[in-house]
Amino acid sequence: METQVLLGLLSAGLLLAVVTFLARVENWQSVAASGTAVSGNEETDTTVGNKPSGLLRWLTTVDHRDIGVLYGVYSVIIFGWAGGAAMVMRAELIDPEMTLISTTFYNSLLTSHGIAMLILFGTPILAAFSNYLVPMLIGADDMAFPRINAIAFWLLPPSALLVIAGFLPLEGVIPAQTAWTMYTPLSAGGGVGTQGNVGVDLMLLGLHLSGISVTMGAINFIVTIVTERNRKVTWANLDILSWTILTQSGLILFAFPLLGSAILMLLLDRNFGTEFFLGGGDPILWQHLFWFWGHPEVYILILPAMGIVSYVLPRFAGRKLFGFKFVVYSTLAIGVLSFGVWAHHMFSTGIDPRLRASFMAISLAIAVPTAVKTFNWITTLWNGKLRLTTPMLFCVGFVSNVVIGGVTGVFLASIPVDLVLHDTYYVVGHFHYFLMGGTVFAVFAGIYYWFPLYAGRWYQESLGRVHFWLTMVGVNVTFFAMVLLGYGGMPRRYASYLPQFTTLHQVATFGAVILTIGQLIWLYNIVVSWREGTRIESGDPWNLADDDLNTAEWDWFASRRQRLVADGGEDENDETVRGD
Repeated sequence: METQVLLGLLSAGLLLAVVTFLARVENWQSVAASGTAVSGNEETDTTVGNKPSGLLRWLTTVDHRDIGVLYGVYSVIIFGWAGGAAMVMRAELIDPEMTLISTTFYNSLLTSHGIAMLILFGTPILAAFSNYLVPMLIGADDMAFPRINAIAFWLLPPSALLVIAGFLPLEGVIPAQTAWTMYTPLSAGGGVGTQGNVGVDLMLLGLHLSGISVTMGAINFIVTIVTERNRKVTWANLDILSWTILTQSGLILFAFPLLGSAILMLLLDRNFGTEFFLGGGDPILWQHLFWFWGHPEVYILILPAMGIVSYVLPRFAGRKLFGFKFVVYSTLAIGVLSFGVWAHHMFSTGIDPRLRASFMAISLAIAVPTAVKTFNWITTLWNGKLRLTTPMLFCVGFVSNVVIGGVTGVFLASIPVDLVLHDTYYVVGHFHYFLMGGTVFAVFAGIYYWFPLYAGRWYQESLGRVHFWLTMVGVNVTFFAMVLLGYGGMPRRYASYLPQFTTLHQVATFGAVILTIGQLIWLYNIVVSWREGTRIESGDPWNLADDDLNTAEWDWFASRRQRLVADGGEDENDETVRGD
């Protein structure tokens, strides 16, 4: 009891110290992107240079561009962690037997890889683009709630630490081995395994915290887009990226609170003896609750990626996006239909055949709006003045990978086929074509396209092209091998396997090595180019004005650059040149 009181007093003292510190830097936090500082009831002109410098700036900022950068850096770190876990697993799978690691450690890596990629990396990396660009694109000074925006980000690092707490040197804490779906009764601590360990509880708390962060961000984006738009930005001319982010935020608002509720129920089962999923409860209930979040989550990750491609691809096709209205309508259609397909993950659980048929119909129907987007992208390219820059290459790669991911997904929507392929590597290949071949490709397209906007410098184009080809080859070698493994009957999540699957597993591992080399080249290119790249000498670095395709963020960049040059602020060491 004394220890608990002492910890409580220590926590209260720490909270008081943080509040005091934030109160002291309140005026620094109020510097907005437009160069306006708000102090009390007064509004005075200032410059972005008045921000605190160094680490203090990043710890206290509420500027949407700074927070976008923080999201990006955080996401890259998580991407490295999750990718490293995947490479350890692929190295183990070179041989049918367990030779490098134990089965329990393999299961731990499998769990952390899936959760990190989907929740800790996927949504935040898209939030990096959303935070940085949306206020610029709609003509707003900042997000509607800048401080909530900052809080939403700073909830993420502790949530990540909780999720991976089992890998930290903490006495009595071991990593969760539930897989990313956390199916009950295993995740509820049933059985004789290690799932009753506190590491699972910490992981669940971390996921709950990340869900709170994502929900706060979604509310902020909805309010910002709806209320903070410039008068000239109407619903009719709102850009496609903002449309997809608005739809994504709506999905988050309905999906993530349900996941949080399910996690709380699971924690109660594990620690307080309730019976939602154990005893008198129903383990299948977890699957319904989880997949009601889980399948919209796929579209939460892919819709903004589709928005990035719909935004970037026309710039290098030399023409406007074909069928803009239909791309918007298909985005909204995906958002609505995504909540009616969750049970296609449960065709093999014995649910009512009449329910299975209805979910099959909706799962097949949701392929239609995705196909609409694909045909619009292809038609935009048709007879265009194509410029195969690195962003354009990643957009084209995105389209081709999403076609493969979509076609393989249509097969899984069919009940007879799904009963055969369910829980095989076919599902893993299909899923990764959509997320690694889709979402991540769009992220790279966006990073390369907007890199001059933030850095004020060029990346190395030759390295960008090498990165694309290594990534494209790596994705298709790795995940098509997994599709073939699934057709052969190889179950997913297995750490050992029958000898006849050895060759395809080795091919998949070879592709993963190629993929990893490509990402290391990308990281080198971005870091070195940010520090030493050739400086941008024009307010229109991609020559978009030639085809009348200039957009709001580049207008901001040009005016910002012109103002800095007029003020004599563009020197080699001036951070403000980078739009900071």
